[in-house]
Amino acid sequence: MSKAKTTDNSGKRKPEKGPTPAKDTHQAAGGELHQVAGGGHPALTTNQGVAFSDNQNSLRASPRGPTLLEDFILREKITHFDHERIPERIVHARATGVHGFFELTASLEQYTTARILTGVGEKTPVFTRISTVAGGAGSVDTPRDVRGFAVKFYTREGNWDLVGNNIPVFFIQDAIKFPDLVHAVKMEPDRGFPQSATAHDTFWDFISLTPESMHMVMWIMSDRTIPRSLRMIEGFGVHSFRLINAAGESTFVKFHWRPKLGLQSTIWDETVKISGADQDFHRRDMFDAIAAGNFPEWEFAVQLFTQEQADSFPFDHLDATKLIPEELVPLQVIGRMVLDRWPNNFFAETEQVAYCPANIVPGIDFSNDPLLQGRLFSYLDTQLSRLGSPNFHQIPVNAPKCPFANHQRDGHMQMAQPTGRVAYEPNSLSENSPREAPKGFHSAAVTESGEKGRIRAESFADHYSQARQFYLSQTTYEQAHIASALVLELSKVEHLHIREAMVGHLLHIEKDLANRVADGLGFDAMPDAPVAAAPVQEMAPSPALQIIGKMKATLAGRAIGILIADGSDGAAIRKIKKAAADAGASVKIIAPKVGGAKLADGTLLAADGQLAGTPSVLFDAVAVILSDKGAKALSMEGAAIDFVRDAFGHLKAIAVDQGGQALLKNANVGQDAGVVDVNDRKAFIAAAKTRQWDREKSIRTLA
Repeated sequence: MSKAKTTDNSGKRKPEKGPTPAKDTHQAAGGELHQVAGGGHPALTTNQGVAFSDNQNSLRASPRGPTLLEDFILREKITHFDHERIPERIVHARATGVHGFFELTASLEQYTTARILTGVGEKTPVFTRISTVAGGAGSVDTPRDVRGFAVKFYTREGNWDLVGNNIPVFFIQDAIKFPDLVHAVKMEPDRGFPQSATAHDTFWDFISLTPESMHMVMWIMSDRTIPRSLRMIEGFGVHSFRLINAAGESTFVKFHWRPKLGLQSTIWDETVKISGADQDFHRRDMFDAIAAGNFPEWEFAVQLFTQEQADSFPFDHLDATKLIPEELVPLQVIGRMVLDRWPNNFFAETEQVAYCPANIVPGIDFSNDPLLQGRLFSYLDTQLSRLGSPNFHQIPVNAPKCPFANHQRDGHMQMAQPTGRVAYEPNSLSENSPREAPKGFHSAAVTESGEKGRIRAESFADHYSQARQFYLSQTTYEQAHIASALVLELSKVEHLHIREAMVGHLLHIEKDLANRVADGLGFDAMPDAPVAAAPVQEMAPSPALQIIGKMKATLAGRAIGILIADGSDGAAIRKIKKAAADAGASVKIIAPKVGGAKLADGTLLAADGQLAGTPSVLFDAVAVILSDKGAKALSMEGAAIDFVRDAFGHLKAIAVDQGGQALLKNANVGQDAGVVDVNDRKAFIAAAKTRQWDREKSIRTLA
């Protein structure tokens, strides 16, 4: 395969004139910085002062070969990055962790010797941690952000950590760029904000100069990054791995998690208001579901393919910015995961759990994906920094549940008490010390050849085709949300040349999208598109990439709020509550006072939430049941007006009686098929199972 550096820069651009910024310096006293020929920029060097020529590619054995341990630049850069925060995680700091089990339902014995993938019916304990990426541990649950999806399987053959995200692709192709990506997305270092947000200059500057990120940009600007619940997200292993069978033959595999409750996201305005109403919205939702016995469940599926199949794909499966469409390689469901137990102590388990992609079991192996290759080093190094000891595996949440033994000794926080004279192997002085196991872990017997170098395979050069496929696969509503998200994010970017560069990239993805964003940003003229490193291919749309098209018509796992006040009709409340509960929803009564309200028959109905502190953004649909007097009183209450106005604006079903209708009228809320009479419970339940997407064009201006 020919060698080609395809990463990247779309060309130098001059920033607009403005105040002269302070110089970026990182220089030892008494020394002089290397200078880049032909310009005033200092040369990039290692911390030992060695200038290096390629900051885009790690050192590989061949263009598509494994990353080499001798890459001192990669190791120094990632080691420093891994140790930048103590003790909070640098990324994925904000998380929810839950215990559960995995059950295999179909054997992959033909492809692997891994017992967890061959022992049908066997239940394996797991600990799953779902997290945001950019924000710190004290940030909110609901920013526009990728969600980490990490599962630790405590198998009988050792721990297997499947560490992925709720998006099947990533921003970069090579791990050497991960520190740059995260530095760009984190708070800007000279001002310490914004927290957990991509809508700022440094992020979009980096992205505009990194065309390989364009596929991921489509995903993060979609509704995938504003989920309704952690119980309603997909999970992906992202990379290609290998399965190895008893004959030593290997098959490539990609891993998928599919939520039993189906996918669901929020509306951007709704997301913003949720973060103010309940910063712990997702964590509380998971806690409440488990406490109620509504255990979240995911299907576990695989995509299996051979080297010959991979060679026929119109993309390189080793490129983490690419996915394999389900229409090309269908998913096979082989198991399920159920989360059924909240941690006894948040710090001891959710905070101290340590995931490492290098933790695999016999029968599973790695591919040459250069992003994965770097992660194999980075995660272990990070845990050594965070948890302060090479013995972090002895923390209960990290310890295998099968026997383990070796000759590693001592170290900080050593909890075990090894006995005997021998701490090495081979030895002749002990009859029961650990020895090599002939049937233990074996790597795939793969032939590697080629010239080592800092090179990017030519097959990694196509940065726009799958981004275009993703956009064209969405419903018209979802396309509008992507365009509007891009306008919102880029409107926060101060530098015009960055906004122009991003719109230029969008021209390669879809001209209509570029036009919508350019119009939303007030451009007088369309900027030029950068030169593409490879032609943009036309790939068939993939409906599997949608959210709206994959939503399940169900109220299971959803919540309905019923707004009442003094004088409300108790019979109507009971009937609508029963109908919602029978459909699988949880129901909460909301009243002006937390003590509840005195109903028309004189009984007191306790409230689950006080109106001012329980807005409609916390529910999937609402019912408003009020007396004439109650409606008149609430018409003077801003929280009540916002309750119904936001429910309508966020495309939710609303059931109303005569008093509820009066409140809607006073709030200037319109009428459509999603606003139904409280007595028509069948119509309300049907409308509550989805969003009223056609309503959106009449209430909100989208790009």
